[in-house]
Amino acid sequence: MQMYDLIYKKRNGGELTREEINYFIQGYTAGTIPDYQVSALMMAIYFQGMTGQETADLTMAMVNSGELINLEQIPGTKVDKHSTGGVGDKTTLVLAPLVASAGVPVAKMSGRGLGHTGGTIDKLESIPGFNVNLQPEAFIKQVREIGIALMAQTGIIAPADKKLYALRDVTATVDSIPLIASSVTSKKIASGADAILLDVKCGSGAFMKTRQEASALAKAMVAIGKMVNRRMVAVVTDMGQPLGYAVGNALEVKEALATLKGEGPADLRELCLTLGSHMLVLGEVGQDTASARDRLEDLLKQGKALQKFHQLIEAQGGDASVIDDPDKLPEASFKCSVTSPEEGFIAEIDTMLVGRAAMLLGAGRASKDDLIDHAAGIVLTKKPGDFVKKGEELAVLHTNREDALDAVAELAAPAFKITSDSPEKPQLILETIGW
Repeated sequence: MQMYDLIYKKRNGGELTREEINYFIQGYTAGTIPDYQVSALMMAIYFQGMTGQETADLTMAMVNSGELINLEQIPGTKVDKHSTGGVGDKTTLVLAPLVASAGVPVAKMSGRGLGHTGGTIDKLESIPGFNVNLQPEAFIKQVREIGIALMAQTGIIAPADKKLYALRDVTATVDSIPLIASSVTSKKIASGADAILLDVKCGSGAFMKTRQEASALAKAMVAIGKMVNRRMVAVVTDMGQPLGYAVGNALEVKEALATLKGEGPADLRELCLTLGSHMLVLGEVGQDTASARDRLEDLLKQGKALQKFHQLIEAQGGDASVIDDPDKLPEASFKCSVTSPEEGFIAEIDTMLVGRAAMLLGAGRASKDDLIDHAAGIVLTKKPGDFVKKGEELAVLHTNREDALDAVAELAAPAFKITSDSPEKPQLILETIGW
C-alpha cells in the first residue's frame, strides 16, 4: 500500500477502505508518512468529502491510535457531553454536578480555551487549589466514590487527532464536516463513555456560523455514533450572543455558582436543563426528557447540584469555600464600563467580537502556550431585546492590563448592534438530532 495511491484515489472522488484509512493514520502517527503527503490527502478530503462509512472508519482509526480509557469499573451508564465551543459557555460547571446529583456518573475530560472560545479546565483552575491533572486510576476512583470527576485531556487520548488537527490548522482544511466530526467523536469515544450528548453551536460566536452548517455537523456525528455502536444525541443551540452575561474564567465560575443556587441567567439555566434531560435519558435514569427535566429542576431547588459541586471541588483539592464566598475567586484590579452611543434596542451582539475583546483583556489565549489571567473578562449588562438609553452601560471590562482598557473598550462597543425597533429575542434551542 502506498500513500500516493490513497491521495490519487481520494483526489478523484474514490472511497477509501478501512484498511487504507488505518494505514495512513498509523503511519502518520508513527512518523513514517510525511506531513506533505497527509496535507495533500486532507485537501483531497476537503474538496471530495467522505462517505459516512469513511468518516466512521477515520474516527475509529484515531480512537485506536492511543489508549482507551476503560470506565467499566464505574457502575451505571456513563454519559459524556461535548460542546463545539462558544463565548461564555460555562455549561459544564452547572450541568456536570446537576446530572451527577441525579445519579448519572459523570467522568468527563475537558479541554483548555484557545482564541475566542473558553475552556472548562481554565475555568476550574480559577478555583484556588483545584487540580485538573488526575491520573486515570484516581479519576475512575473519584467517580466511583462521589459520582463525578473533571480532568484535563491527556496526550494518550487519540494522539492521531491532535497531530492531524495541527496539520489541518496550517493547511486551511479545518472546516470540513467529516474531519470535524471524526475529530470530536474520536476523543469522546476514546474517553470511554457509553453515550454522548453533543451541544453543537451556531452563530457569530461559534465555529459553525449558520444553523445549516451546525445541523450538518450534528447529523454527521450522530451517524458516526450509530455506526460504531455509541448512543449519541445532538442539540443545535444558538451562539449568536454570549451564553449568560459573564465571559472569562473566574467571572463564569461566579455565574455558574449563581445558577446552581437558582439565581443565574435564564438562558444558561434553560440550556443546562435541556441538555441534562437528554443526559438522564441516555444514562437510563430518566424515561423521557419531560420527566427528566422535572427531576433536574427539583434537584436545583433542593440544592443537591450545588452540594455535588462542593464535593467535586473538595475531592480535587480546591477551596470549596468559594461557593459561599465567591469573592475568594480571582478579582481584576481594573474595570471599565462600555456605554451605548445611542438610544434603542439591542438587536444583536457580535459574539466573536466579545470573545476577542475578552481574550485581549487576558481571559484567553492567542496561541496554546499563552498564559491566561483567570480574573479577566467581560460582564454584559444588556442582552438582545433589551432597551438602552444613550450613555447607558452595556458591559463592564475586567482586567489586570490597565493599558489595554481603552483599546478593548473601542473594540467591544461596536459588538452591540442597536436599532429603533424592538427585535424578536433569539431562540436558544434550535434542533435536536438523534431520537
